[in-house]
Amino acid sequence: MGAAQEIPVPEPPLHEDRLDYTPTARSISLSRHRTARLVRQWGHPELAGDAALLVSELATNALLHGCMRGRLFRVHLTLTGTALRIEVSDPRGERLPGLREAADDDCYGRGLLIVARLADRWGVEPRTVGKTVFAELVVR
Repeated sequence: MGAAQEIPVPEPPLHEDRLDYTPTARSISLSRHRTARLVRQWGHPELAGDAALLVSELATNALLHGCMRGRLFRVHLTLTGTALRIEVSDPRGERLPGLREAADDDCYGRGLLIVARLADRWGVEPRTVGKTVFAELVVR
């Protein structure tokens, strides 16, 4: 019989914020500004700009590809001793994001490339209804 694998215990959050937004362009700006303000208040001003850009890209993707009429999208921030996790959840679980190369003259298509380069880790998690796309920044 093999040795039992140890399941990592999640770190307790030091700070957490969760807010639902209407699927409008104004919500992108609101979520970006709220994220930057909270991350600064939580003692990590060096992460505020990157966190704001990540939430902006993830929320824009939710708005363009994951929202449905009458359904909100959620931004959830969690700060632990080692990471800032940014999650954006939307109701369209069948529309999974993927990296792609945008042509030089394309107006869209670079959001996840920005997320992949900026975040220390990112990914997609299914939900009972919809999906959550997350990005994490290591706290140094």
